[in-house]
Amino acid sequence: MAKPMERISARLRATSDLTPDVRLFEIEPDRSLGKVTPGSHIDVLVPTDGRPQLRSYSLLGPCADGLYRIAVKRLASSRGGSVGMWRLKVGERLTIFEPGNSFELSYGRPDYLLLAGGIGITPIYTMALALHQANANFRLLYAARSRRDLALADELTTYVGERLQLFVGEEGQRIDIGGEIARLDARGELYVCGPFGMLEAAKELWNQAGRPATHLRYESFGNTGGFAAAPFKIRVPRLGLEIDVPAHRSMLEALEDAGVGMIFGCRRGECGLCVLPILEASAEVDHRDVFFSSEERARNSKVCTCVSRAASGCVTLDTPDRTPD
Repeated sequence: MAKPMERISARLRATSDLTPDVRLFEIEPDRSLGKVTPGSHIDVLVPTDGRPQLRSYSLLGPCADGLYRIAVKRLASSRGGSVGMWRLKVGERLTIFEPGNSFELSYGRPDYLLLAGGIGITPIYTMALALHQANANFRLLYAARSRRDLALADELTTYVGERLQLFVGEEGQRIDIGGEIARLDARGELYVCGPFGMLEAAKELWNQAGRPATHLRYESFGNTGGFAAAPFKIRVPRLGLEIDVPAHRSMLEALEDAGVGMIFGCRRGECGLCVLPILEASAEVDHRDVFFSSEERARNSKVCTCVSRAASGCVTLDTPDRTPD
């Protein structure tokens, strides 16, 4: 399984609300852990529906004092992670894993463009602080639906000043992503974390501008999809299995519950490790990943089991070279 091996006991030291639906959690591990780099995250076993479920959260700041800070947005469409986190009380014990980083910041570039949407500010915040400390040339564009949704905006203004630009959707403000890419030095890099639509637009405009794919880095915090989450079934003929997937569980989790040996990584639809072939589907498959291109999603031949799901009915999958435990 492509996950950190060692579980670490920790305590929830404090919480505070950054916005009406974004809460800051300060987590104190029982022992000192590895160095935190910009873009790092921790995995947390969150108590959800009476059972722990693994969720990943970006770390805020360099964590030099030994505390891990994460910001969790309470989502109506959540599979239970955000609700479980918000129910935690100060002093409760938690199980976490050592920090990992699949969204690393490169240093030494002549120019940087940081693009954040909503709760996507969490990894971008740390990157902005690091670039400011390194005296790098960068701009941070931060968009949210309303001014009250601009978590950490005051802190960022204090730290990075005019390098920060805010865009409020309710006030008719939109980021001209194509225009901002055109302003970026030819050797510069773009870092994006935000909703699915923002990420897809940035990827498409970056490609249209002829920019190197290696100079675009991104992380998503989830795609709510085109359909409300509903129960459906998975069939795996190779294994003779028919599995019920509740509305609050992912395909990956349901397959794991049934004893299918799955390979996975990010659990956010980014890495592609959990992809399985689709043999047949009785209803539309709601592709919620950012791993496949729009053309690949339209072909409907493979699915990221960690985030995507069927709108209803049943989807038949294959699991080559995998057997039940």
